[in-house]
Amino acid sequence: MELVPTFVSLLQGLSPTMTAPTFDSFSTLLTGWVFAPRRNVTSMIRAAGSRAAKHFSSYHRVFSAARWSLDAVGLAVFELIQPWLGEVVLLALDDTLARKRGLKMFGTGMHHDPLASSRNKAITSWGHSWVMLGVIVEFPFRKGHYYCLPILFRLYLNKKSAAKHRRVYRTRPELAVELLELLCNHRKQQRFHAIADSAYGGQSVLCHLPANCDLTSRLVQDARLQALPPARVPGSQGRPRVRGARLPSPAQMLSERCGRVTLNIYGRREQARLADQIACVYAAPGRQLRVVASEGLTGGRGRQAFYSTSWTASGEQVIAWYAMRWSMEVTNHDSKQCLGFEEPQGWSRRSVERSAPVAMLLYSLIVLWFAGGGHRKWRPISCPWYRTKLAPSFADMLTALRRQSLRQQVLAIPGHQSWPRKLRQLLENTVALAT
Repeated sequence: MELVPTFVSLLQGLSPTMTAPTFDSFSTLLTGWVFAPRRNVTSMIRAAGSRAAKHFSSYHRVFSAARWSLDAVGLAVFELIQPWLGEVVLLALDDTLARKRGLKMFGTGMHHDPLASSRNKAITSWGHSWVMLGVIVEFPFRKGHYYCLPILFRLYLNKKSAAKHRRVYRTRPELAVELLELLCNHRKQQRFHAIADSAYGGQSVLCHLPANCDLTSRLVQDARLQALPPARVPGSQGRPRVRGARLPSPAQMLSERCGRVTLNIYGRREQARLADQIACVYAAPGRQLRVVASEGLTGGRGRQAFYSTSWTASGEQVIAWYAMRWSMEVTNHDSKQCLGFEEPQGWSRRSVERSAPVAMLLYSLIVLWFAGGGHRKWRPISCPWYRTKLAPSFADMLTALRRQSLRQQVLAIPGHQSWPRKLRQLLENTVALAT
């Protein structure tokens, strides 16, 4: 099985990150990954067909033993995204759980399971917890919609797992800062803006941001806010003040008179009360933040508070930035449902740290391929229950890549010109259903 030439040419951007034999095996695995019903190495080899001409152990060694860096591949993917980016690159920080089975697999442990948990009861599940950094992009083929393309990853080990594998324990925010520093140092002349939920909005991230990176995140309602410390008066005694005068908390801001605004977030328009101010948090007294407090009047959202280190932005812009973070949640869902993010079965350290993130990188590559030209041949499904569907989902992008690749294989068969059109369509549909 071969992928379309446009996708193969896109993959060539990753070739400098590994040797030629390894890249050939890696490309074969990605081809099998697109068509395989289950994402383990043996299923990928079978799905790749005649393209997998090497011994099967060569493909297992791509993840377990080959000398290549996942960070280098992620940065190469970022270079492929670069033509679609503006002056300020929006980033999304988040973590996700990949459920696993088995006690001997590297890095597994009990982690909070947000899908199985409720507001009243927290559920933990056995698996891997991945901290991810993605690039938020808006493509011309779908204006007003944002995609999050993952590029960098770190496997989080809880304290018990870190002690078992004799590794230094590091928190998720510490791993997130490492990813930010890696990307920001790669492009020192570029400006970045990270968007994260409250788990990555504390002082462990805020106080260690790279110089060319801003942060937008959530804030608690009773946050202690201060103004900048006043200028020191010449001749005064004692040490200079570190913090300024106390300012109203987000809850107090909403208790006063607020403006009413219309927010275009999460694909709909919502009415809300909004108040904002420039303040500093207690942990970072010298860094000005734009603090925004909002209360939804429609849409079912209660009182919320946000902050952004880009303190010159308006309150509406800060909320719009934070709403873009939801694209990371969509990416997590689609990578698990369509690309088998939880399915790789490697158990050694290198296999674990490399195999699952490749599903996320493949997600980014497929979206880039679709934005670059794959969307021109896509047509909405003609079904009575999809009368209003006009925009493609990621499942549609993956199907488009499969169908165009299969059509290419069918048209390469000698004598296909004499086949009836219905026969060619039947063959294409049959193979598509089989995958």
